[in-house]
Amino acid sequence: MTNTPDFHDDPALPRKSDERTAFLILAVVCAPALAVAIVGGWGFFVWILQMFYGPPTG
Repeated sequence: MTNTPDFHDDPALPRKSDERTAFLILAVVCAPALAVAIVGGWGFFVWILQMFYGPPTG
């Protein structure tokens, strides 16, 4: 038996389950919310722009 600490016992290092949870939160919650915010923000910007400059003409 050695006195060297095992890196798995260090509470500062993330466990595999912590990394999986963080990935799932990012992939399932944050990424879709960010995508909706970006697309919705762009749509709102275009809508406001069309109020001032009129609809696109072709």
